[in-house]
Amino acid sequence: MKSKNKKAPFFEFSKLVWNILGSLFVGIGVIGIFVPLLPTTPFILLAAYCFNNGSERMSNWLKNNKLIGSYINNYREKKGITMRAKMNSIFILWITISISIYFINNLYIRIILALVIVGVTTHLYMIPTARNK
Repeated sequence: MKSKNKKAPFFEFSKLVWNILGSLFVGIGVIGIFVPLLPTTPFILLAAYCFNNGSERMSNWLKNNKLIGSYINNYREKKGITMRAKMNSIFILWITISISIYFINNLYIRIILALVIVGVTTHLYMIPTARNK
């Protein structure tokens, strides 16, 4: 008889994948702090989502981090994100997806990408704008 407390290998593998993705997004987000056109906030929020699914310890580390924790806390507390972060995110979103739409010949994928642009832009627009400290 199998123990009910034993976790399936897939569950552990998925946690590993979430943690790897979270680490990747943290790295890109930190680079975005120093590179003007690379948005920080979306990557940090993605990392927070990944760590929430992968590791409570990493999630807590990220939330309490002095350098990037404020991005997550402002978003979760509905304080918003800065106008600079919004504009950078929207700019990068439109540039990268527009390039993809241009090079992809499949009409259905183009429509899906266009819907993603509209949806994410609308979401970012609706997030409250936080004041710079």
